[in-house]
Amino acid sequence: MFKKFITQIGWFVIVGCAAAATHWAIAVACVALAGLAPLLANIVGWLVAFGVSFTGHYRLTFRHQQAPLARAAGRFFMVSALGFAINEAAYATLLRLTAIRYDVLLALVLIGIAGMTFILGRYWAFRHSH
Repeated sequence: MFKKFITQIGWFVIVGCAAAATHWAIAVACVALAGLAPLLANIVGWLVAFGVSFTGHYRLTFRHQQAPLARAAGRFFMVSALGFAINEAAYATLLRLTAIRYDVLLALVLIGIAGMTFILGRYWAFRHSH
């Protein structure tokens, strides 16, 4: 059981890093290439990264929990949306209150949301039983 948990944490980190990198890269590209404001670019980054995150967590991180696809997708979208709401509020506040570059702030905020996502994913979104 402990080995399964450690494996799950490992997949969570790998998938989470891939999703966070996707989110960050898309958001930074939207600012640099399309001239979007950082907060708007953050929304675009999150929407693209959601697909990476859900697919990876469903197929790798939480696969042993065997949650029905549609229910897991809906629940994980809610988890992701909650995380994104916190992300966007923190990001907006930090952009306003600090002189730290927007891309560095975004990376810090993305790391901060990871723990909440794991707990809600493991114990609710991808849970098999009702």
